[in-house]
Amino acid sequence: QVHVVESGGGFVQAGGSLRLSCAASGHTFSMYAMGWFRQAPGKERECVAAISWGGDTTYYADSVQGRFTISRDNVMNALYLQMNNLKPDDTAVYYCASRRNIYGAPTRNSYEYAYWGQGTQVTVSS
Repeated sequence: QVHVVESGGGFVQAGGSLRLSCAASGHTFSMYAMGWFRQAPGKERECVAAISWGGDTTYYADSVQGRFTISRDNVMNALYLQMNNLKPDDTAVYYCASRRNIYGAPTRNSYEYAYWGQGTQVTVSS
């Protein structure tokens, strides 16, 4: 059974930084593209960043391009999201997810991700 657990959320002032981490177990982590999604109250879940299984291809939403960096460590089975210059609009629950199929491309489509964590809250004050 695949388990995905996020950590690193918290409360930060606008302009600050946070680093989210995700630990995955139960499958061969290095074979799966991974993504970070977020959902704010009253809004749909959106993909903020995704990374290929090898780490050489990434996707970023326009709203976070240049501020967020996704990375992975296939030895430690870990995924990261470095978030800089945070804005109040970044306030949301952030989720880590693993793609359904091995060696799939990093995609922003949530239906292509099969394994999800419980989420970690990020709150940015103005």
